[in-house]
Formats: sequence, structure tokens, C-alpha cells
Amino acid sequence: MARQILQQCLTCQAWTLATTCPACGGTAQAAAPLKWSPEDNRAPIRRKMYQVESPEWTEGLPTLPPLQEMKDAHVASEEE
Repeated sequence: MARQILQQCLTCQAWTLATTCPACGGTAQAAAPLKWSPEDNRAPIRRKMYQVESPEWTEGLPTLPPLQEMKDAHVASEEE
């Protein structure tokens, strides 16, 4: 069972309550991120579980392209 009830298909963007899309059979994921609270008592446990202090975790994070490259891509898409 998903941690959140409302799911959205990654392929056709249909809404469902299941983890598989009834329209196309694709995979569905949670439609919104889980709620976060500053009074999260389990945060230290979660950080330890995911080993966020390790250099491997930091290297595995996604990165954005340079700002100028994003601006150029946006201008190019506006011109099309």
C-alpha cells in the first residue's frame, strides 16, 4: 500500500488510488510529497538510516545545469 492514497500515473498523468494506472497500466506515484514538520522526532533516525553524512550520499544527489544553460534552453523553447 502506498504511503499516500492519491497517486498519479507517470506515463499518462491519470489519477488513481492504486500504484498501477488503470488507464494505461503504467506506474503511479504519490501525487504530492509527504507532509513535513519542524518538530519531526524521527528526523535523526531517518538521517542515520539514509546515511546523509556520508560523501557518497552527497555525490548521489541530482544537480541542475548551469543557470546560463537553463536560460538559453528557455529562450530556445520560447522561440519555437
